[in-house]
Amino acid sequence: MTDYRIPTLAPEPVAPPQTAYLVASGDLRPSANLAGWPTQQLLEKSLHDAFAGLGWTLVRAHEVDPVKGHGFIDSQRYGIEVFRAVPKDAPVVVAEAVWQYSHHVLAGLRSHRGPILTVANFDGTWPGLVGLLGLNAGLTKMGRAYSTIWSAEFTDEFFLDGIGSWVETGTITHDDSHVRPLPPLPAGPARDLGVALADQLRADKAVIGVFDEGCMGMYNAIIDDELLNPLGVYKERLSQSALYAEMLKVPDAEAAAVRRWLDDAGLRFEFGTDEATELTERQVHEQLKMYIAALRIADDFGCAAIGIQYQQGLKDLTPASDLPEGLLNNVARPPVRSRDGSRELYAGAPLPHFNEADEGVAVDALVTNRIWTAMNLDPATTLHDVRWGDTYVVDGREEFVWVYEISGSVPASHLDGGYAGATSLRQGPVFFPAGGGTLSGVSKPGEIVWSRLYIAGAALHLDIGRATVVSLPAAETARRRAATNPEWPIAHVVLHGITRDQFMARHKANHVQIAYAPDAVTADDALLAKAAMFDRLGVEVHLCGDTAV
Repeated sequence: MTDYRIPTLAPEPVAPPQTAYLVASGDLRPSANLAGWPTQQLLEKSLHDAFAGLGWTLVRAHEVDPVKGHGFIDSQRYGIEVFRAVPKDAPVVVAEAVWQYSHHVLAGLRSHRGPILTVANFDGTWPGLVGLLGLNAGLTKMGRAYSTIWSAEFTDEFFLDGIGSWVETGTITHDDSHVRPLPPLPAGPARDLGVALADQLRADKAVIGVFDEGCMGMYNAIIDDELLNPLGVYKERLSQSALYAEMLKVPDAEAAAVRRWLDDAGLRFEFGTDEATELTERQVHEQLKMYIAALRIADDFGCAAIGIQYQQGLKDLTPASDLPEGLLNNVARPPVRSRDGSRELYAGAPLPHFNEADEGVAVDALVTNRIWTAMNLDPATTLHDVRWGDTYVVDGREEFVWVYEISGSVPASHLDGGYAGATSLRQGPVFFPAGGGTLSGVSKPGEIVWSRLYIAGAALHLDIGRATVVSLPAAETARRRAATNPEWPIAHVVLHGITRDQFMARHKANHVQIAYAPDAVTADDALLAKAAMFDRLGVEVHLCGDTAV
């Protein structure tokens, strides 16, 4: 006779009619959850009012924790426990007013049977829109159906009609008429260049160095080897502990030489003395050691691009990686030599850095670097958060001008005035307790190609389009920076032939990558070459908005 303790599953809860359950994924950092909680409360009140107006009840699936001081799901384990009490077939609303770690809720959402709605407030104060797009990208990658909606006021027709559709049908349909598949490309130098570079990449292969995967729970930022390797791209899995150990070996004199180069180039540092709230000389000195260490480790492993996770691994140990990342992405940057002094590392070229170890950006940056270099263009690339936006009259025409913003890793050549137009400001203590400087400024006006590589249907896809970075008056720029993160570099972006809501509904990532071209004609050629290269590599390419292709 056996004495096995066979578990018994609890009966599944059943949802009352016309009831949806609200969950809120948050940050892992207590400081960020506390700071963003009042904004989240405003969002949830607006949602409760909107559902009540339709005769529905919106039930919060997890209580506010009086000890923690907020009501966010702040770990994967907690998220799993929350979903155990949610009826499997009930409608679920994931409400996001802040940056969130998608893996906190993806386990529950993956096995949930009922309809899923992701919602954010269209506001720049906290990165709720960024969190929404990251979560949507994760759901897309896992093949889980969902609907999504956003609003600034939660009383507009677009939002209310969307909620009405979802409670009635379980779905919201958005306009995606701006997206079309890549047609057969015309013969010519741009297409031939893209094809040749694709064949070269597959034949010669390239290594991307990843200093720890899965930054901040970004499931969408991890691309499996089975999808990467057919492109000719292979991962070198590196450790952030190794990066820190290498930083400790960098002589002070070498970091000081990098600092002198930056001072001579005109980069301004806003220093203080309070380590907790101000940028200090010590913090920048450590950041410049990280810059040197990253180049040496990349050289050790023959990396064509690298990505440093930073959050969470290094955030409590050393200042932010953003200043080193911005330097790495630029052609003109402080020279770094091999440990024995015999060679300059990656001389006269950027070492593309994919911020937050986002591997979709890694491949995109690698491809862009090769195409732009072959076309004799500046190969510097910028990864931006899709942060927020607002309308503004540009050249006599009202446009929706996006705020693209990232925490400091923008190359100087993308900023108006280069290094001399940039300022290094302390990273905010809410997200960056160890401090560190940014490479901050306003992106220069000009023509750009934007893109995003992502996973859908277990395959790689690329969305690509054209846009213009515009110049706004100083007062408007100041308003936008104050409404988001004034210490971070900002780009004022007008997409070509894509509305705000079309872009929000379609974009399968929290990040977007941009690269400049000297004029519209060259930008169109570069887009064609890039599309041709990805197409040749077997990636499904989608043209978005108005393009010359």
